[in-house]
Amino acid sequence: MDLILTKAINSRAGTNPWLDGTMVFITSYGVQVLVLAVMLLWWTRSQRQETRHACIVACVAFLLSLAINQGLLLFIHRIRPYELGITHLLISPNADWSFPSDHATAASAIVAAFWFRGVRPLVLVAPLWVTLICFSRIYVGVHYVSDIAGGVVIGTCAAWFVSTCYREKVWPFRKLVELL
Repeated sequence: MDLILTKAINSRAGTNPWLDGTMVFITSYGVQVLVLAVMLLWWTRSQRQETRHACIVACVAFLLSLAINQGLLLFIHRIRPYELGITHLLISPNADWSFPSDHATAASAIVAAFWFRGVRPLVLVAPLWVTLICFSRIYVGVHYVSDIAGGVVIGTCAAWFVSTCYREKVWPFRKLVELL
């Protein structure tokens, strides 16, 4: 099933220049757009305290989830689909292993952190953007569907863990929110 879905999503790669360009842009800059959105949300005027605490949770979840991924990559050596001739590659080859997807992990951690904190300033746009990032990674040929699913699970679990453990009244977090 993983191979069938991966091939189906990647099958259009290289056939439509506009779609290819859009997917390459999203796969290249999608996570950076989310990080920029978090930075801009820090300066929001509505629900300022809650939003800033959610930004901190998103940042910590982002870092934790990527650290988990790097740990997994030490033990799980899954070859990328383009190396096996399964997909048509639209971007430069990656040097690391395929599972789990760092892009899916990072994007999911950020959006899930805001969801778990109850701050939903981009409730419709952010999940759609994460979906596009995840889809684009398969479309451009660098990941299997299961790599993306694994990344989404890791990112969401990291966001849940950080959100559950986070305490707004702890000195460094409280001061950070107050000072800036």
